[in-house]
This record gives sequence, C-alpha cells and structure tokens, in this order.
Amino acid sequence: QFPSVPLKMVMFKTEFNGYSVEFSPFEANLLACATSQYFGIVGNGRQYVLDVKEGEIQRIASYDTQDGLYDCAWSEENENVLVSASGDGSIKMWDIHSEDNPIRSYEEHTHEAYSVDWNLMSKDTFVTASWDDSIKLWSPFEDQSLQTFTEHKYCVYNAIWSPAQNDVFASVSGDYTLKIWNSTEPHARLTVQAHEYEILAVDWNKYDEFQVVTGAVDKTMKIWDIRNTEREVATLRGHTYAVRALSA
Repeated sequence: QFPSVPLKMVMFKTEFNGYSVEFSPFEANLLACATSQYFGIVGNGRQYVLDVKEGEIQRIASYDTQDGLYDCAWSEENENVLVSASGDGSIKMWDIHSEDNPIRSYEEHTHEAYSVDWNLMSKDTFVTASWDDSIKLWSPFEDQSLQTFTEHKYCVYNAIWSPAQNDVFASVSGDYTLKIWNSTEPHARLTVQAHEYEILAVDWNKYDEFQVVTGAVDKTMKIWDIRNTEREVATLRGHTYAVRALSA
C-alpha cells in the first residue's frame, strides 16, 4: 500500500507535440524531450533539456531543427551529450554546455530516423532505426556509421540495446518481425514473426536477459523468450489503439 502522501503534479508545456522523454543517467533532475510540430506530419522539431525541480520544471536549453524529432537518448558516458532522431533522416548530437549546436549531424539515413538508443553496457555506441528499412550503429567519436543492418523489409520503428549484453540489440519493423542482433555480425541471430501487423515498439526485460516485449498495430503486447520463440510467453490485450511505445 502506498503511503498517504499528497501528490503534486508539475507540468511544462512544449510548443510542439512531444514524442519522447528521457531522464539523464547522470543527473536525476535533467529531462530531455524530443518534439515535433503538427504531430510530426510536417513542420519543424525542437529538442528540449529541462530541469525538473521541486514544484516546477524549467527550460535549460532548446534546439530547433528543420524537421520533426521522434526520439532522443542521453549519452551513457558524457553527462552533457544527447542525440535526437529526426524526420529528415539525420541524427543530431547536442552538447548542453556548448554554444555551437549541434556538435554533430549524421546524415546517412535516407528516410525518417524514428528511434535512437545508447548502449547501456559498452557506453560508447548507439543505434538508430529508420523508415529506410535500416538500422545503423554509431560511435560519437566517428564521422560515419560503424555498421548498417539491412535485413528488415519495411520501416524499422525501434531498436534497443540489451541491458545485459553489450553487443546485443533487438529491433522491430513494419515487416511484422522481431529481430535479435549481435552488433559484430552483419546478419540477425534470430528472426521471429511476432505479430500479424506492423510492430512499433520493443523493450528488454531488465531482470531477465532472455525476455523481450513487443507492441504492435494489432493493439497487443507480446512477451517473448528468445531461447524458444515457437510461441509467445504471453499476449497482453486491452488497448484500444496501436501500441506505439512501451517500457519493460
């Protein structure tokens, strides 16, 4: 039972529509928020860095982009750095203490970059997923991607690192599949036709390195054990719209 402590909600109103929020892994009060004008259909984007203090949320910085922003992630090794995934396919890197931003703009994806995730284990790489059907592996110290993964047959909506293995990540796509990859290999180690509709989201169970959960246009979430994918561990129903985001 929760203690009977009065709850106080604090709110910050962004000018554009929010797509992604991420707390800093270094400072508990810092929050990054990626936003898009007109729900990301057309228009500009804005990356916010917010200070969540007791009783209020203050803007520390904001960075405008020519296209909408769909996702953001903090660096796991530099407390000042974050990256954003943009609707023009570019990946923007920001330094909240720099006067010259973005400090990098990676422009290899040919369609919308929809997902970005920083490696929790090795801390020196991140992956991006794009509607150009590809996933790219990046280092913040290199000007070009380290690897491109191209097995998906349609838009890749989400790619996320394993919290337990530093070279392993999962991806999901509009081709109805879940794939498990090792970043040192060009081909997926595992492919599962996880839903009968487009899959929009995936996450790892942070307490079980062999378990992932997927969310799809069919309004369901499915839990998978990647050691035995003949059928899902469980199917979770109840949503009335597509499952576009989840956290395990």
